[in-house]
Amino acid sequence: MRFARVRSSGIGSFLAVALAVVLVIGGLAGPAAATAAEGPTPSTDAPVTSTHALAATDASSDAGPSASVQDDRPENPSTEDTVGYVEGYWYDDELAVDDQSDAVVDEEDLDPVVYRAMARVERIRNVTFEEAVSVDVISREEYRETNGDRFTNITSANRLEQNVGYEALFMVDRDTAAIDATETLYGGAVEGYYDPATDEIVIVSENPQTPELNELTLGHELVHALQDQRFNLSALEGATQDESLAIDGLVEGDAGRVEREYERRCGTDWSCLTPSDGEQSQSLDVNWGIYFTVYQPYSDGPDYVDYLRQQGEGWSAVDAAYDDPPRTSSAVIHPGSEREPADVSVPDRSSDDWRQLRVDGEVGSDTVGEAGMVGMFAADALAEDRDSVIEATDLYQSGTTGYNYNHSYTNGWAGDELVIYTNDDANATSDPAEAAGHAGYVWRTQWQSGTDTRQFIDGYLQLLENHDAESVDGRQDTYVIDDGGYSGAYYLDRTGETLTIVRAPSVDELSNVEAGAAPEGEDTLETGEVGDTGGSIDTIPGFGPTAAVSAIAIVLFGAGSRIVVGRRRTPSERRDRD
Repeated sequence: MRFARVRSSGIGSFLAVALAVVLVIGGLAGPAAATAAEGPTPSTDAPVTSTHALAATDASSDAGPSASVQDDRPENPSTEDTVGYVEGYWYDDELAVDDQSDAVVDEEDLDPVVYRAMARVERIRNVTFEEAVSVDVISREEYRETNGDRFTNITSANRLEQNVGYEALFMVDRDTAAIDATETLYGGAVEGYYDPATDEIVIVSENPQTPELNELTLGHELVHALQDQRFNLSALEGATQDESLAIDGLVEGDAGRVEREYERRCGTDWSCLTPSDGEQSQSLDVNWGIYFTVYQPYSDGPDYVDYLRQQGEGWSAVDAAYDDPPRTSSAVIHPGSEREPADVSVPDRSSDDWRQLRVDGEVGSDTVGEAGMVGMFAADALAEDRDSVIEATDLYQSGTTGYNYNHSYTNGWAGDELVIYTNDDANATSDPAEAAGHAGYVWRTQWQSGTDTRQFIDGYLQLLENHDAESVDGRQDTYVIDDGGYSGAYYLDRTGETLTIVRAPSVDELSNVEAGAAPEGEDTLETGEVGDTGGSIDTIPGFGPTAAVSAIAIVLFGAGSRIVVGRRRTPSERRDRD
């Protein structure tokens, strides 16, 4: 998990609001729980492994900073210098709580459990903690009560920025305040968090009477505490949503990789605390678009970390990456590509009645990135009344702990910038969801090739059609959604490898938001059914792809915060552990 950041100087990020209000964030239920209630049920027979080989890495496999590796235990071990030993406890010591049928830990037993877990994280990660970490276990009800005030005192400009940003991705409509969707997500799905401001870990239990400690969640959060002590997480600031997700790919990938190995050893070598309440069996009450976007670093991060380990000196290569973390979610989705974002700008070409939204003195803008675009195309995956551009079968990776974020519609991403525009009508409306309907935006995207541009256009036109958009006669590549939470006018302008999307409340206002938008003429965009190999592209007059894509899909786009995701195990996996 990581903590939320406030807006960096000179940067506008509509997703930063969720990070700024959720000062500390914790583990979300992973694919097993997310799909069980409303989506395709994952197989419980497949092993929980990365798509790359996960070696049973021990501390002796590679060296880390400030740590000596001991295969034989020294006569005088120390917390500071001995890997796998913390405050008198070794990583494989037996504790009295190991014989319990639940994971309720009394106050006098908590320190030994934490110290042993710290030693276990050291053993896997091969680096020692510099200081102790405070841990508290609370019920979900208590978590909701104590964290609700994190979603207050948000300015009207912040709220408008967030609502327009999520609306641009077809994730939060006019019936919902985006901040409410974010609060619901973190209130219902967080498993635990580490707060670097207090150096404290909080584990959230589903058992309200006697909160239980989930040792895997504890191990994950302890990795974040270790990262903070060794690499100063506060210094890892993403300037945009996409850059924040990219950095999270390293941070959460590191913790996720350790958690996977921790879980493997709990099943073979170590006695570990497993809550009797186990899974969150009820349906998660979350916005699936936001959920799955935030999940992307957890899904792809461990494989990205495996890639780093295979290219360099094991964990030492991961340590070095904190000095030069990835800067795009594409780099994490496609390890080894090291994609640098193209310089995309949106100069203000609005009329006098319109202006770029300013939040905290900065233009309200952000870079969505590849992960966010996947979230946009799959946010309706669990909707029963609407088709989804990306099907669930193409998103879910059987036999893994994550989702597939590599899709032909988006994998040619090179860069983008989304800038929000406002007018007097938007500023006069107090409700942020309603105000978003009066606002507009210009979203400029850059692609690696013409084919990549056409593939994204194909997906975006399918998305518009899924929301009942109609082509406007006599206006070039202009579409209108008459009713519903995304009503308004949309204009698409392609020039080579660049596609610009302009949205306004009406067709007449499009050219006021962006001069020259929605000119007279016939549709020119190339559309067609595009598969993972590129497919065939046909020039089709009028609106939309030749066939709508129907199915359920799952994906997310959200606050680029540093959260910690603890994957909940299925009943058969719990039985295997017991």
